[in-house]
Amino acid sequence: MSAQPIPVTLLTGFLGSGKTTLLNALLRDPQMDRVAVVINEFGEIGLDHDLIERATEAMVLMRSGCLCCELRGDLAQTLAGLRDRREIGEVDFDRVVIETTGIADPGPIVQTLVMDGELSNDFTLDGVLATADAATGMATLDRHFEAVQQIAMADRIIVTKTDLVTSEERAAFEARLATLNPGAPREAADHGAVDARRLFGVAPRQSSTQAQALSWIAAPAALPRLSGLAEPKPAPLPLADTGAHDGRITSQAIEITAPVSPIVFDLWLDALMSAATGVLRIKGVVHVEGMAHPFALHGVQHIFHPPVPLPHWPEGDRISRIVVIGRDLPEGYLAESLALLQSQPEVTVHHL
Repeated sequence: MSAQPIPVTLLTGFLGSGKTTLLNALLRDPQMDRVAVVINEFGEIGLDHDLIERATEAMVLMRSGCLCCELRGDLAQTLAGLRDRREIGEVDFDRVVIETTGIADPGPIVQTLVMDGELSNDFTLDGVLATADAATGMATLDRHFEAVQQIAMADRIIVTKTDLVTSEERAAFEARLATLNPGAPREAADHGAVDARRLFGVAPRQSSTQAQALSWIAAPAALPRLSGLAEPKPAPLPLADTGAHDGRITSQAIEITAPVSPIVFDLWLDALMSAATGVLRIKGVVHVEGMAHPFALHGVQHIFHPPVPLPHWPEGDRISRIVVIGRDLPEGYLAESLALLQSQPEVTVHHL
């Protein structure tokens, strides 16, 4: 087992949105010299032959030092094989990037990372990157709900092909992306080139500061807060009428001023996820009674990563912050579920 879990980044994006160009640009970046890249097929991704140092049947060594590995069948077997070869010194890497197919749902990959007992201690999800084509993205979002979900689930959005549109068209497209996922920072790719440092190190770690953790949550100011649980419930962020699919995606955020009972919080989380068939992402920093520091909460669909303690959080801030992005969520869904957090543990257990 690795001393520290190896961070894994998922690179998603709809067909033709620029994943191949972005990946080739990243493979040229000196900052990527200790990265293992898992792709579907070498032929499909179209690796730049100028980058290839040597190839075997299942792996390609890049001139930058990156290792590219072809995904064959089961992702868990591919990752386990990379881990085993790393442990015996055959390959060397400290990060993994997984390139998904153009219509893939990132959820099953996250489930593999979290639920597979042999992998969960060695790999951890760092973030989901989604490419978005400025030239054809509007039409893609109109026609394909898969593309809308990819944007909604992303931690970072890489806007591609900006040179093919006017400044007005780009602004309109980015406004739509911000509506679908108001908390995800957007990075413009110059013919695929993006500073790798802005794409990795997304998820909070124990070394994260308060500012880094709050940036990860990225709850937009436009989203309503609930500072006291007796206040009126917040409504979802109003969505622009830009596409037939867009109205199905909403973001809801909440703040809780008092620390939460650990028993009640566990019950709330179980209730939230059992009823939340449409939840795509949930992020939060939660203060629990009896704990000196908060922990970061991170879920993709119904899969949750183990909570990450944040010992570098300063004294005095005891506010819990939670953001949910989901599909077809009812108005006030998050606030209604939080009524449970008012309960005392013994009262909650009695009613259950």
